[in-house]
Amino acid sequence: MAKERGHWASRFGFILAAAGSAVGLGNIWKFPYITGENGGGWFVLIYLGCIALIGLPIMMAEVLIGRSSQLSPVGAFRKFTHGGSPWMGVGWLGVLAAFVILSYYSIVAGWAMHYTWLSISTGFTEMESDAISATFGSVYANPWINIGWHGAFMAITIAIVAKGVRGGIELASRILMPVLFILLLILLIYSTTRDGFGEAFKFIFMPDSTKLSGASVLEALGHSFFTLSLGMGAMITYGSYLHKKEDLVSASITIAFLDTAVALLACLVLFPIIFTVGMDPAAGPGLVFVSIPIAFSQMTGGALLAPLFFLLLTFAALTSAISLLEVAVSYFVDEIKIPRLVATIMTGFVIFIFGIPSALSGGTALFGSGFADMTQSIFGEGDGKNWFDLFDYLASNWMLPLGGLGIAVFVAWRMGDAAREEGFKTSSQLGKLYWWWVFLLRYIVPIGVLAVFLHAIGII
Repeated sequence: MAKERGHWASRFGFILAAAGSAVGLGNIWKFPYITGENGGGWFVLIYLGCIALIGLPIMMAEVLIGRSSQLSPVGAFRKFTHGGSPWMGVGWLGVLAAFVILSYYSIVAGWAMHYTWLSISTGFTEMESDAISATFGSVYANPWINIGWHGAFMAITIAIVAKGVRGGIELASRILMPVLFILLLILLIYSTTRDGFGEAFKFIFMPDSTKLSGASVLEALGHSFFTLSLGMGAMITYGSYLHKKEDLVSASITIAFLDTAVALLACLVLFPIIFTVGMDPAAGPGLVFVSIPIAFSQMTGGALLAPLFFLLLTFAALTSAISLLEVAVSYFVDEIKIPRLVATIMTGFVIFIFGIPSALSGGTALFGSGFADMTQSIFGEGDGKNWFDLFDYLASNWMLPLGGLGIAVFVAWRMGDAAREEGFKTSSQLGKLYWWWVFLLRYIVPIGVLAVFLHAIGII
C-alpha cells in the first residue's frame, strides 16, 4: 500500500506544505489580538516556551506516526495496535476535528476574501470609521455573502486537493507560501516606517507583567497547541506522505520556526499600524476586520496596502484549509479505496453543506427565522452561542486537546520503544534529543494539555 500512495517530491515540499498547514488565520488573525489582550511582552515569551515544550514535541509525535505507518490517522493507529483498538478513536477524532473545523474555518476565510474584494473595488479610504465598523456586522449577518464566499473558498480548496499530493497540495504550497512571505515582507517594511513601530516593538517584546495572569498563561499554552495544526490529524496525514528516511526532527523544528516567525511578524505588521493611528491593541477579534480597515482608511497608501493584507489573510487560510480537507480525503482514499477525485468532491461538498449553519449564524436565516436561536436548546437560554460558536467550542476546547493528549500518550507509552526510537533517529543528526523528547511527551505535555482542556471547559 505504501508504494501506491502519493509522496512529497522533496523534503522542501513537505516543509512548505506542513508550514502552510500551521500558518493560518491563527497566526495573522488570532495571535495578534490575543497578544494585544494579554499585554504583549511576557505573553509572547510564555508562548514561545509553550511552542518549544508542548507544541513541538506533539508535532514530532504526529509526523512520526504518519511517516512510520504511511497511512492516514485511522489506519495509522490501527497499524500500531490492532483492528478495533480503542486507540483508533484518536485517529477518528482527528478526522472529525478536521471536518468540523473546516466547516466554520471556511466562513472566516470567506470574510477575508470578501474584504479583499471590498478593498479592491471600493476601498476604505473614503469611508468614515463608523461605517467601516458597521461593515463587518453587516457582512456577518448577510447569509448570501457568507454562503457565497464559503462556497467559493471550498471550491478552490477542493480543486487543489483533488490534484493529489504532488500535483495539487505540494504545487500549491510552493506557490502560495513564497507569495505569503513576500506579502508579509512588503507589509512589514511599510510598518517599520510608521511612527508607532518603536512603541509596537516594545509592546511585543519587552516583558510587562502588569497584564499577565494565570488565564494568560493558559491562553498562550492553548494557542501554541492550536497554531501548529495539532490534534486534527493534519501532521499525521502529511507525515504519511514522507519517505521513511526523511529526518522528521529537523523538519518539525523548521515548521515550528516558520509558524512562530509568521505569528511574530504579523504582530510587527499590525501593531505599528494600530499604534500609529492611536487605536487600542486589545481590540479582540475585531482587530483584523474592524480596527485594521479603519487604520488603513486613515493612512497614506492604505488603499494599496489593504488589498495586500487581506490577500495575505486569504492565502494563509487557504494553505491551512488544504490540509484540513486532505485529512478527511485521505481517510476515504486509504480506508474505503475511493478514487481521490471522487473522495475530494464528495467530502468537500459535505463540508460545504455542514458549514451552512455557521454561515447563517450572524443573523436572519434564509427562510426568515433567526438561525442562531437553534442552539438554545443545546446550551440553554441566555448562553448566546450560535452554530459557529458551537463548532468552534467543540473543536478548540474538546477535540483538539483530547486528540493531542491521545497522540502524546500513545507515542510515549503505547508505541514500542524500538519503533519510536528508530522513527525519531532515522536520518536525524539530532538523535541525542530523543530522551528529552520522550520525557516531554510522557510528563510535561500531558500536564500542559490537560491544563488547557480543564481551563477551556471551566474547571480551572
